[in-house]
Amino acid sequence: MNKITFLGAGSSVFAKNVLGDCLQTDCLREYEYALFDIDPVRLEESYMMLSNINRNSNGGKAKIVKYTDRLEALRGAKYVCNAIQVGGYDPCTITDFEVPKKYNHRQTIADTLGIGGIFRALRTIPVMLDFAHDIEEVAPNAWFLNYTNPMAMLTGAMLQATDV
Repeated sequence: MNKITFLGAGSSVFAKNVLGDCLQTDCLREYEYALFDIDPVRLEESYMMLSNINRNSNGGKAKIVKYTDRLEALRGAKYVCNAIQVGGYDPCTITDFEVPKKYNHRQTIADTLGIGGIFRALRTIPVMLDFAHDIEEVAPNAWFLNYTNPMAMLTGAMLQATDV
């Protein structure tokens, strides 16, 4: 059975939108969907939601599995979707806006560019590189699909420092 691993599966809106669409796509209906998140409560919520979608609109054809071991979640994956937020909204996203504001630097989007985007990149790149090294070890042929901002900075770091 082919496998899609979703890192940051506790992001229920992203998990529902991305994996819900996958479950409705003929060629992806019978995949294993490996859910991984560091927050067990949010992981369970996404697992229950996706299990319901699978059962009610996919006839239970997919296999929905939750993992607390990242290596096992990644092992043998054909695709890896990434939707993490390092540090959470409070304090990190708030800080991404408040620190530049304190020094009179205006920005409209603090997760993509500017000072806030740089802060987010500096928090996220080390985690993404850890993911990449795990992927190189247990799923070397997987395609990595990134939904985490700042996309350009994170993708650049992955391309420079890894084979993923």
